[in-house]
Amino acid sequence: MQLQWTIQQFDELNIRELYSILQLRIEVFIVEQQCHFFDTDDNDQKAWHLCAWNGAELIAYSRLFAPGIIYPEAAIGRVVNKRSVRGNGIGKELMKRSIDAVYQLFGRSPIKIGAQLYLKKFYETLGFTQVSDIYLEDRIQHIKMILL
Repeated sequence: MQLQWTIQQFDELNIRELYSILQLRIEVFIVEQQCHFFDTDDNDQKAWHLCAWNGAELIAYSRLFAPGIIYPEAAIGRVVNKRSVRGNGIGKELMKRSIDAVYQLFGRSPIKIGAQLYLKKFYETLGFTQVSDIYLEDRIQHIKMILL
């Protein structure tokens, strides 16, 4: 699979790209994980959008934030990949590229995430450490994690 990686601010996304992003997030977060939440949270406009494309198909995505927007630290959120590509290392590549992009865009500083608890070990392999107790978000156990 030959992936094309793009990173854009909200106003640089075209209609098809934005539609693909929202479609993937709905497919995974709302339908697959059965989370009924308001995904369009007015933070997309403040984010950089990292996308992995296989041709015209969006297969992986994350949002990147400068420090002070979501947390005092820089942040990565809405980390998602299509079910059909899971287990192929794309999630790890997405996170590595997300971290590198945050450093390039905002400088090398701590990065904070709100992680689903079942992914704790995955994020630990990337250097993140747990910094909060478990909390419920959309009926799913989460923890805050930080990469220093």
